[in-house]
Amino acid sequence: MIARYTRAEMGRIWSDENKYSMWLEVEAAASETLAEDGIVPAEAAKAIRDRGKIDAARINEIEAEVRHDVIAFTTAVAEHVGPEARWLHYGLTSTDVVDTAQALQLKAASKIICEDLAQLAEVLKNRALEFKHTPMVGRTHGVHAEPTTFGLKLLNWYAEVQRNIKRFDEAAEQIRVGKLSGAVGTFGHLKPEHEERIVAKLGLKPAPVATQVVQRDRHAHYISTLAIITATLDKIATEIRHLQRTEVREAEEYFSEKQKGSSAMPHKRNPITCEQISGLSRVVRANAQAAYENVALWHERDISHSSAERVILPDSTILTDYLLAKTANLMEKLLVYPQRMLKNLESTGGLIFSGQLLLDLAESGMSREDAYRLVQKHAMHAWKNDLVFRELVAADREITSRLSAEQLTRTFDLNRQLSNVDTIFDRVLKET
Repeated sequence: MIARYTRAEMGRIWSDENKYSMWLEVEAAASETLAEDGIVPAEAAKAIRDRGKIDAARINEIEAEVRHDVIAFTTAVAEHVGPEARWLHYGLTSTDVVDTAQALQLKAASKIICEDLAQLAEVLKNRALEFKHTPMVGRTHGVHAEPTTFGLKLLNWYAEVQRNIKRFDEAAEQIRVGKLSGAVGTFGHLKPEHEERIVAKLGLKPAPVATQVVQRDRHAHYISTLAIITATLDKIATEIRHLQRTEVREAEEYFSEKQKGSSAMPHKRNPITCEQISGLSRVVRANAQAAYENVALWHERDISHSSAERVILPDSTILTDYLLAKTANLMEKLLVYPQRMLKNLESTGGLIFSGQLLLDLAESGMSREDAYRLVQKHAMHAWKNDLVFRELVAADREITSRLSAEQLTRTFDLNRQLSNVDTIFDRVLKET
């Protein structure tokens, strides 16, 4: 079974209580660093660290009056710190605290998402190996094409998740920055080395250059990556939904003994988890658009991004966490029907080998154009009249004069088509 964080852990990161705690952590780290240089009295830094307390209800109460969240925060903290609170927030502007603390929240959220991605990758890898040589028909445009294996389908998803892991590692690293460079980013009250030491205490990097805010291309990149991750999950869920269709029935999501599929039709086994994954993935993709809009701010700062981020950052990280866990559970419990896969593969009487027949006839000396017309004639006849393509081919003297019975058997040999499956697996697994 999948061992992982609970949904509550991700939600806690975005709670008011934790947000204000991160603000206080930034304030304490700043005071301590400035105290090291004698700018802030050491006893004041110690008081801020030791006596600074978070009371979210009190902060929200003050904010309702002053209409400024950081002022409400500093006022409420000062009530606990006492006279030394005059050194609280020294040399800082609001966004120095807010953006740096937000980086701490995103760092914590990213750790959970990284673990989610690793867990999904492990499930996909295990199931890909389980069905490595389970043949099924490959479909292009929804129409039978050529043979593949269910393991290859899963391996493809595994490889995509590996790419998402690399993308997310990069995006999470780019967002792991703080800034304490003041109202317009010029270090009017502190020095760059102060910023470097403060953010290092917090496990962050300094933004090399900023205005009053960390530049929002970083956040757009981050949420765009979450959108790509959830698009992959949508891709997986959509494929399972197709494979679960009554006419296909090659795989389906787990359906518990007491589960009900329909209030009116007792026979229904609906892919509700897959549909939920597809639906909620759209929300994350929509949030990426808002993140793009946040990149362009007026001059050195406005706050049009702030209100949007209060929605899109918690929602996108919480949803991505939730959907990754949902998808891992879906794939771990997925019901797979190899016999149905084989039955569907054989349902067109060998039509899926038409491409191989074309190549074998060309190899025998027939022009490609003549071979294509000949093979397509039998294919369309078999399709239109529900006949067995393999039998039509075996009865055509123009074909049998060029290809012996043994050669035709090889033309329609499933193992021939799938002889490189092991090589593909080796190539993917060596990379990861």
